[in-house]
Amino acid sequence: MKLALLCRNPALYSHQRLVEAAEMRGHSIDVIDHLRCFIDIASNDPEVHYQGESLKGYDAVIPRIGASVTFFGTAVLRQFEMMGIYPVNESVGISRSRDKLRSMQLLSREGIGLPVTVFAHRTSDAAELLDIVGGAPVVIKLLEGTQGIGVVLGETPKAAESIIQAFGGVKTNILVQQFVKEANGEDIRCLVVGDRVVAAMIRRGKAGDFRSNLHRGGSAEAVKITPKERATAVKSARAVGLNVCGVDLLRSNDGPVVMEVNSSPGLEGVERATGIDVAGKIIEFIEKNAKPGRTQTRGPRKSRKK
Repeated sequence: MKLALLCRNPALYSHQRLVEAAEMRGHSIDVIDHLRCFIDIASNDPEVHYQGESLKGYDAVIPRIGASVTFFGTAVLRQFEMMGIYPVNESVGISRSRDKLRSMQLLSREGIGLPVTVFAHRTSDAAELLDIVGGAPVVIKLLEGTQGIGVVLGETPKAAESIIQAFGGVKTNILVQQFVKEANGEDIRCLVVGDRVVAAMIRRGKAGDFRSNLHRGGSAEAVKITPKERATAVKSARAVGLNVCGVDLLRSNDGPVVMEVNSSPGLEGVERATGIDVAGKIIEFIEKNAKPGRTQTRGPRKSRKK
């Protein structure tokens, strides 16, 4: 098979592992910087141009699009979809996952466990927001935050109100979320590929930090998840519309609750914690599922061509 890997930095562990796994299984794979692509929209045959060439003949594309370039990255991916090239994750699923509010609304519609969450823009009634989520402590998040950035814990009512009002001062949208105390600063990252969880790790925040992100200095180790946690992760991926993703869960007194669905999960932490070849499982998924035109984004019908 001929594969395309859309990413900005080919030196990252995740991208190197995907290239290595593809080549080990006998496939060719090109690394393409999506920000350097040009999209040919005017012609009847959709095309993507890169480094002076038209990108054609690919069996599948693996999108690894950073959060800061979601708009342009998904536009490039959508063009590949219109060309009939199979996407591991579709552009619409990636866009959903990057919008924290939209993804939580989709999860809620499917009856998936979530912490009590309030979305707000006008924050003059901070006390009312706190009352809705059950009072402090609460987690306050920027919609655009990633890797634990823009996530703050309001431990007391006064501290939480001050944080909410501060965010209101810069006119930004925020989520105010119930703090799941019984999780003890731990969360579970489930790597979903297709319709199953292929690996899972438990992450712990560094001392004094409630955030468990490895980028923030947290630690991780392999964990055995329950059937309900496994089913929740798979159902969450399906609700957002992703084939490959990381689903972050907390263990609450009411069962697993989903914090986030990540469309470009890092592979380094989970592969080292579990010893599982996640990159290989992603390539195996492509082998079984990649077919021309197998995407919701449809290009022009052949009958239109002249």
